[in-house]
Amino acid sequence: MPEPDALPADAAPDAAPDGAATLDAAAVAAARFTPDTEWRRVSPKYIVVEVVGSIVTTLVIVAGLLVAFWLWQLWWAPWAAGAVAIVAVIGIALEPRRVRSIGYRLREDDLLFRRGIMFQRQVSVPYGRMQLVDITRGPVARALGLAELKFVTAAASTAVTVPGLPEAEADRLRDELVALAESRRAGL
Repeated sequence: MPEPDALPADAAPDAAPDGAATLDAAAVAAARFTPDTEWRRVSPKYIVVEVVGSIVTTLVIVAGLLVAFWLWQLWWAPWAAGAVAIVAVIGIALEPRRVRSIGYRLREDDLLFRRGIMFQRQVSVPYGRMQLVDITRGPVARALGLAELKFVTAAASTAVTVPGLPEAEADRLRDELVALAESRRAGL
């Protein structure tokens, strides 16, 4: 916690009735907040998480199709398994570019999130509308020290998930966003 002298003038502690100084955590966090001037990207380690997920999914589907061929003699099952494998290899080759397209910016009044190569999606989530900020860590991501941050609002279409954040950054960002949401919601 910073020293009271290091706080901005507008975030000075309020005097309590008994003379003890109290700090409003949301006001202090909002006073220290500075918007981003450029996009932040997710960790390059997130490529490994996506590739491992694609490989596991492909292996399960191909194995299921091959078992169907051996058990029921479905002539099309090996062809389908080959097609799934080819599509998966193409998808895995595109993973690095897809991960590089994921980014976010903390602006004055909202968080802006973008993703996608061909079909691009940009979502703006106002701080005052955030109802839940959740951190998720899958087994591969946890082994790489990564986490995923999910923001939920009242509108289901604006639920945003920022994957591939280093764990410390995800924790810091969650705390900062919760404080900002509290301070902005008070003004609604």
